Amino acid sequence: MYQAKAYIKFLSKASNQHGVHSPFVYNFVTKCLYDKTNYDAYAKLKQYKKALENSNIILEIIDLGEGSKILDANQRKVSKMAKTSSSSKKDSELLYRVSKYFGFKRILELGTSLGMGTYAIALANNSSKITTIEGCLNTSTFAQSQLTKLKIKNVEFKVGNFTNKIPGLKHNSYDFIFFDGHHNKEATIQYFEALLPTTHNDSVFVFDDIYWSKGMTEAWEYIKNHDSVTVTVDGFNLGFVFFRKEQAKEHFKIRL
Repeated sequence: MYQAKAYIKFLSKASNQHGVHSPFVYNFVTKCLYDKTNYDAYAKLKQYKKALENSNIILEIIDLGEGSKILDANQRKVSKMAKTSSSSKKDSELLYRVSKYFGFKRILELGTSLGMGTYAIALANNSSKITTIEGCLNTSTFAQSQLTKLKIKNVEFKVGNFTNKIPGLKHNSYDFIFFDGHHNKEATIQYFEALLPTTHNDSVFVFDDIYWSKGMTEAWEYIKNHDSVTVTVDGFNLGFVFFRKEQAKEHFKIRL
């Protein structure tokens, strides 16, 4: 119910490229978010999504985050996970476009899940280096096995609690961080602030499910207003954060 009301409110305030005056954001919207090119990678993503949805494998899940609103059992079918908690076709294609558009080289993903988003990001640039962290060993092992079969070689898989893993990453510098693993206000803010030292002027943070709950929307508002953030683009399912010091602080809601 919260998401439905939030979406109606979002639509009433959102615009397209015609409401954007920043050249940087205008180009991002028109050349990336609204890019209608039918990339070859989309067929690969579709095929992987279909394979997941047809899988008979059952995984024993250890859920360290907020879990699923639909799947409660510790034993979950990959097919059901693919339909409810894996990146959608639309979002995975969008992640591919964003990664390709900016040419990210050093990438961190919080929340591997079944590897749908990981695969999309990896396909965008096979010379990029991706680190993906998953709280559940069985889920991570499954995703790694699938992406290995697909000949994806630029992904490093880590397993563990984000709170424990992030301190070991603070010395790194990332072009792109995808937050998709713990849909909780306090945790989202904690990870955001902990990873700020890894940013540079052109880094991009993307937050999944910013309207998952009232708490997640509050976390999104906190992030938008943070002193280190200059520009945000709210696409409802995904929230994009930029740190470009040459940009005036501005927030956009864009219909995707």
